[in-house]
Amino acid sequence: MARQTQVEAWVEAYGREIHAYLFRLLGDPQDAEDCLQETYVRALRSRSSQVRAPRPWLYAIATNTARSMLRGRRRREDRQADLDEELTAESGRDASVAERVSEVRAVVDRLPKKQKEALLLRRYQGMGYNEIGRILECTPSAARANVYQAMRKLRAAFPEEPG
Repeated sequence: MARQTQVEAWVEAYGREIHAYLFRLLGDPQDAEDCLQETYVRALRSRSSQVRAPRPWLYAIATNTARSMLRGRRRREDRQADLDEELTAESGRDASVAERVSEVRAVVDRLPKKQKEALLLRRYQGMGYNEIGRILECTPSAARANVYQAMRKLRAAFPEEPG
């Protein structure tokens, strides 16, 4: 019962931010919710008696769970269009902004797996390279390099327009 209470505390402390990360990674709110629940089930089942740093440990579980989900699901072309329409309707953005959001999302989705994950953890979750390295099971230098390469590819895809 004590482990369940510990996991409940982690859900309270980290649930929202991990859900946001999973949503950005998976692109679907229901998949993100399913993945988050599976993350906490795996954490509860874990044999780790003492976790020194629960945040990166939970992000690592979430990342691996998302990877499994991405490998198993078939891509549907209309899913992206539905999500873009939902974003446009919710935020009141005009069509050109929605198009740009869709274009950026498409470029991010085409990034290599570790670059995409590192970029999302750095830019949207605000994590440092040491923490990203622990989550992605690489060195902080490799985490930094993955973020750098991802940003380089994004900048190349969207060069500054002369003003």
